[in-house]
Amino acid sequence: MKIFITGGTGFVGTSLTKELTAQGHGVTLLTRAIKPGRALPSGAAFLEGNPLQPGPWQRAVPDHDVCINLAGASIFSRWTDAAKKEIRESRLLTTRNLVSALAERKGLETLLLSTSAVGYYGFHEDEELSEESPPGTDFLAQVCRDWEAEAQQAEQYGVRVIRCRFGIVLGERGGALDQMLPLFKKGLGSPLGSGRQWFSWIHQRDLSRIFLFLLDRKEVSGPLNCTAPHPVTNKELTRLLAEAVGRPAFLPAVPGFMLKLVLGEFGNVLLTGQRVLPRKLLTLGYEFLYPELKKALQNLFRK
Repeated sequence: MKIFITGGTGFVGTSLTKELTAQGHGVTLLTRAIKPGRALPSGAAFLEGNPLQPGPWQRAVPDHDVCINLAGASIFSRWTDAAKKEIRESRLLTTRNLVSALAERKGLETLLLSTSAVGYYGFHEDEELSEESPPGTDFLAQVCRDWEAEAQQAEQYGVRVIRCRFGIVLGERGGALDQMLPLFKKGLGSPLGSGRQWFSWIHQRDLSRIFLFLLDRKEVSGPLNCTAPHPVTNKELTRLLAEAVGRPAFLPAVPGFMLKLVLGEFGNVLLTGQRVLPRKLLTLGYEFLYPELKKALQNLFRK
């Protein structure tokens, strides 16, 4: 298949591109600037363009059977008004421009795999959440809801749309682990707030394999939770991560008020979380390589 990816040069996109090209798929990666000498696997190519703006790059989209929309500014920062605007616009405008380009695919079999996040559900404490659970009302939930609505506009052109709600992606280079590891390697890792909040996660390799799995499942559309089947509490995450790096984790928990003071509104996300289950994937028969966090971390720190 010919596959077009926005956000393909990031943490998730880089590993996904390797998996796709290894299976013989041709991949076009949209990037704002092509950097000379940047290596790509055989079967992949760069296309220069700004996904936030309509432009010549859109003319390339109809030549592809599948579009994968991964673009979006990181949420791991203090949420100032400017940061919230960037988080929102980087997702909605990119999706809107990509969907607009898909109008030329009308009448052709086309798949759009568009990213969303488990933040869609808002905060539900210990409640188990599936794809049928309603959206939340906080900022991140509203962004996810509107993001998915933009992707669904492609259905008017006959495009099959799958809205992939990512948990926190754990991988060797980048992502959430890069944020956490420096402290844990110094023996300074500790739970956040009560430590009882749920952490819905997924191994980077499983996430790439899920995309490959979905390419051949023509009956699938709508929302899909991309999370491991065994979420953990923040306290359990802290214990397992400290164990994985061979350091103690005996420090007292970071008080919630301190997180809110430093990170503002984003601190609430770290102090609450969601207990999300991949019921749709399990029903479809997807077999996780890393269903449990301990094995996932052992794999990521095997070296």
